Amino acid sequence: MYRDDHDFYMGQRRPSLLSYVAAALIGAVIGGMIVAFVTAGLFDNPTKLNTQEKKTPAPVQTLEESPVVRIAEEVGPTVVGISNRVDVSSFLYNQQVEQGTGSGVIFKEAGYIVTNYHVIQDSDQLIVTLSTGRQVSGKLVGADRRTDLAVIKINETGLKTAAFGDSDKIRVGELAVAIGNPLGEKLASTVTAGVISALNRTVDVDEQRFQLIQTDAAINPGNSGGALVNSRGEVVGINSVKIVDVNVEGLNFAIPSNTVKPIVESIIKNGRVIRPWIGIIGGDVNPAMKERFGLSVDMGVFVSELPPKGPAAKAGLKSGDVIVSFDGQDIKDFGDLRTYIDKRNIGDEAVLIIMRGTDKKSIKVKLEQMPEE
Repeated sequence: MYRDDHDFYMGQRRPSLLSYVAAALIGAVIGGMIVAFVTAGLFDNPTKLNTQEKKTPAPVQTLEESPVVRIAEEVGPTVVGISNRVDVSSFLYNQQVEQGTGSGVIFKEAGYIVTNYHVIQDSDQLIVTLSTGRQVSGKLVGADRRTDLAVIKINETGLKTAAFGDSDKIRVGELAVAIGNPLGEKLASTVTAGVISALNRTVDVDEQRFQLIQTDAAINPGNSGGALVNSRGEVVGINSVKIVDVNVEGLNFAIPSNTVKPIVESIIKNGRVIRPWIGIIGGDVNPAMKERFGLSVDMGVFVSELPPKGPAAKAGLKSGDVIVSFDGQDIKDFGDLRTYIDKRNIGDEAVLIIMRGTDKKSIKVKLEQMPEE
């Protein structure tokens, strides 16, 4: 056996005192020669001192250098808590109770805050909790169920506003930080971090279709309406949807900032969203509908009604037509049609390809302003 102190003997004979002394003298002489040689070499070439250089340790990132810390400090004060309260009356009492909580992001210094529609839905009173902990009353300016967005206003000035970035420029894999109030005020201003998991995810919620940003930054009830922030401290999304399932983890979604900005600006200016429409009432083509009406296609939008003065009626569409294409884009269902129309402007013209029985027709329709609901 080999031991690293070399304290072993070959055989059973014990060494004599003389051998110890001789060994010591030899060791001293050899040691002195080695020291002299190495010392002379060091003075001849000082760089030899670092022949066995120590590995430079990786730099430790300080708190000041961490992008998440910087984002939390810069964007955190622009995120608020929102309490949705309703009036409850009975024979014995009248009181106001909280039916839900969420988050919001300060959009304009004058007190305009963007949040989700489902956060403020059916509220009788809205209470906004600022990052300082102070609570103020909020007033609903307008909401848009189709995009799950709403704007509320508080009578405050000099508020710190969030910088909204360009969601079209974000890339899969880049840093994503979520800021909001999961489970209400007790966990206010919670910061979670992850990455942008995917872009342009199509998610259907309550018969509404959304094109969303997917992230694995943890989002929980109460985070709705809060900010999804990139590494530059820009809000690139409004947190909106979390898929809850025992077999699912880290599937969270946000409304892209490029969707949010025009919707919010329209609500602030008009109290609602001004958007184009073609003026049809219909539904998705499915096997039952295909059999019932003898349709010649398996997908598309079946036109059941046409408002008399709507753009489609003016263009010549008829009840029973099936829209299969919008300006060269195939239409599988009503969600596709809504998505393509929403990307256009009032006054634009679009070419519809329709099936009327077994005949295929091309009809040009001019988009008009959608009437108020």
